[in-house]
Amino acid sequence: MVPPTRGEPGGPSPQSPRIPRPPTGHGGAGGPAPPSPPFDEVYYGQFVSLYMKRIFFVDDSGPPFGHMLLALGGYLGGFDGNFLWNRIGAEYSMNVPVWSLRLLPALAGALCVPLAYQILVELQFSHCAALGAALLILLENSLITQSRFMLLESILIFFILLAVLSYLKFYNLQRHSFFSGSWWFWLLLTGVACSCAVGVKYMGLFTYILLLAIAGLHFWHMIGDQNLSNVSLMWHFLARGLALIVIPVSMYLSFFYVHLTLLYRSGPHDQIMTSAFQASLEGGLARITQGQPLEVAYGSQITLRNVLGKPMQCWLHSHTNTYPIRYENGRGSSHQQQVTCYPFKDVNNWWIVKDPGMQQLVVSNPPRPVRHGDIVQLVHGITTRYLNTHDVAAPLSPHSQEVSCYIDYNISMPAQNLWRVEIVNRESDTDVWKTILSEVRFVHVNTSAVLKLSGASLPEWGYRQLEVVGEKLSKGYHQSMVWNVEEHRYGKSQEQKEREVELHSPTQMDISKNLSFMAKFTELQWKILTLKNEDTEHKYSSSALDWITMDTNIAYWLHPTSGAQIHLLGNVVTWASANIAAVVYMCLSLWYLIRRRRKVYDIPEGAWQLWVSAGGICVGGWAVNYLPFFLMEKTLFLYHYLPALTFQILLIPIVLQHLGDHLCRSLLLKSMFSASIVAWFSSVYFVYCTFSPVTYGEPSLSVTELKDLRWKDSWNILIRKH
Repeated sequence: MVPPTRGEPGGPSPQSPRIPRPPTGHGGAGGPAPPSPPFDEVYYGQFVSLYMKRIFFVDDSGPPFGHMLLALGGYLGGFDGNFLWNRIGAEYSMNVPVWSLRLLPALAGALCVPLAYQILVELQFSHCAALGAALLILLENSLITQSRFMLLESILIFFILLAVLSYLKFYNLQRHSFFSGSWWFWLLLTGVACSCAVGVKYMGLFTYILLLAIAGLHFWHMIGDQNLSNVSLMWHFLARGLALIVIPVSMYLSFFYVHLTLLYRSGPHDQIMTSAFQASLEGGLARITQGQPLEVAYGSQITLRNVLGKPMQCWLHSHTNTYPIRYENGRGSSHQQQVTCYPFKDVNNWWIVKDPGMQQLVVSNPPRPVRHGDIVQLVHGITTRYLNTHDVAAPLSPHSQEVSCYIDYNISMPAQNLWRVEIVNRESDTDVWKTILSEVRFVHVNTSAVLKLSGASLPEWGYRQLEVVGEKLSKGYHQSMVWNVEEHRYGKSQEQKEREVELHSPTQMDISKNLSFMAKFTELQWKILTLKNEDTEHKYSSSALDWITMDTNIAYWLHPTSGAQIHLLGNVVTWASANIAAVVYMCLSLWYLIRRRRKVYDIPEGAWQLWVSAGGICVGGWAVNYLPFFLMEKTLFLYHYLPALTFQILLIPIVLQHLGDHLCRSLLLKSMFSASIVAWFSSVYFVYCTFSPVTYGEPSLSVTELKDLRWKDSWNILIRKH
């Protein structure tokens, strides 16, 4: 079963490693801060509850730092994690500290206003232009909506702007003093803010890369400064490497360290992790595997889990049923005992590791460990038949070999049941096969085929279990060919009836198999990056092209009885102005470049450098935070555009000041231009006020008023039918 897409309606399922978004339903009490969860607040609230209960989870949307910040709000408010986050609009119970949970996103959103002001000041623009940028951020409806709830975008934008401001302050100090206290502070804060941005959402990586590129360009210019010695340049290089690479990487690792330290209990999400990871968590698999023998020996009783874990986790399995003599397509089989991969714990998952040169099925004293390269036989614990493969086509994969447990029918089909153990993650060729930790391949001695999970589901005669085949080594390496021992005991009973009793009973020995932090981090990081969804549709999902002209919206919340509702909608005038400012900037830049190529300088060199540096930050910030979405195969929503929009908004006063300073040359033109800016700002404020009822959720609007807010046919303003 494939887990539902993040953003897709649907509830959690036993096979789902993630918490899906709830269905887009509405309800709950009204008010300026609705005491019921809107849209994605339900999604993130589930993770907050898991933090409060110390239960492990995997979220494919990004790193854990943002989730931990939201959980910090719940912790400060005394939240115990007991709330069922299953429906938008389900009114919060008394134990949920709504104000505390929404505090950090609101604080981050509020701080974006002074950050915008300071960024324009550091870009050497006037305080009037800086004030304009701050007011535009302040009056942007979409940013207000996103910062009023337990969501991550306002926190992400805060750290992005903090990183940009910190680097600009550092760069401006560079002109006057090297290696001063302030110089170090702003440089280090740049790295810290970049790491926090990436730690909240991977979208923060775009701005981090932009700042690294700008820092690299600035350092390239420093190399050409003959006043700096080679030693001084080396110290500058090392300082930037420490602050912009070493510290962000270290902090990023620390986010996962805290995350894994807090979430030490087993939960529904750990099933997609390896056996070693699951065994490191309290409860769950750890209850079964804690204290098992570490080294696999001849006579060991083991269960073998496929490392791939797709389409679901499963264990090597056999049962008394045989392959049909002929399949539906007319092909024949060996009619040997079926071998499958079974997605549930079962006594038929147990196998015994046998030494081909000896008859005994018990562990000797002392145990003889199995090493990389050793030849073994795998005996099915319940039926005592040997794992076998031969030159017979597999039932669903005719280009691969059938895998079976051998039955002697006294015909010319001898047993071929010798397997070579190859430890994939070995450190040396003499490594011992270890429980949980070792990832092994079983290579068939006679045919060189590798035991592999094909992933196909067998028909009814195979009980819909997953097909296991023998795959030729020449076809390359894949995780579906790799297995690890999950449950393990040292066999003590030689008699079959006693051994069956033994296979049904647990065993305990005091050997620890704790994973190192780096091993757990590597596995968790890989799962976050590679966890994929098949379904990608959602009622409010959109494409990146829809964002520029705001042809889409998201209904966050609807009052159950009145027309009060909250939508993610931007300030139309601001969005249109931001697009125009970007076009004007690019056209003017192209014009200036062509003219400068002809040795015609329309503006002073200082103004040109100011224009270019501002564009590198604002246009570059917009581009790196917007264009990558055209390459992404994921469910997209309007709020993904907000970081790019923020950079575009900062560009508006920059373009306006440039036009006023360099193109409006007469006093009359300057006066008319100033008057038009006042009128334009008034329209921004008018639109902000017009849409404030669906930004704040009050006052309740009539049907006619709601219809009047549908400025575009593509907007989904909710009209209640009576």
